[in-house]
Amino acid sequence: MEESVRSAAELSVAEFYAHALAIEHEAAERYREFAAQMADHDKEDLAALFAKLARMEQEHAQAIEEKMGGAAPAVVRADAHRWLDRGAPETAAHEWLFRLLTPYDALRIALAGEQRARTFFERVAAETGDAALRAVALEMADEEDAHVKRVERALAHEPDPHIDWEAAFEPPPG
Repeated sequence: MEESVRSAAELSVAEFYAHALAIEHEAAERYREFAAQMADHDKEDLAALFAKLARMEQEHAQAIEEKMGGAAPAVVRADAHRWLDRGAPETAAHEWLFRLLTPYDALRIALAGEQRARTFFERVAAETGDAALRAVALEMADEEDAHVKRVERALAHEPDPHIDWEAAFEPPPG
């Protein structure tokens, strides 16, 4: 979890929802980008996976907004839950990253994002004294865990295209 996020025990329900909404919006946006990128790589299976995950994350965001009942979310630092471009957004850097992004890399980035989200929700559930907030956090942790497992399954079937140069230049055993 980000250093800037207050202790889970200190989060109000409004702050929790603000972080949850930021997490879901970031995931939905990245998954839409990854779906487009995978389609460009002719990886239709991964494009479909990322498109489905984008829809699921958007549905989670809509559910959070419904739970908020029209209340404006608390302010969350703009880059608190970003998967990419942690600093000021620079279009050139973002476009460059996507030119280099392999299907394996996209899955690794997605996995790390889902794991961070799950950890955040688990931490809130473990540390809050608010029973209702604990229940919502546990529900959201379970949803993120399902996403983690889905991405892990896809990652297990995607070859790692990176070359381990140290291993390539090791002398043969014996």
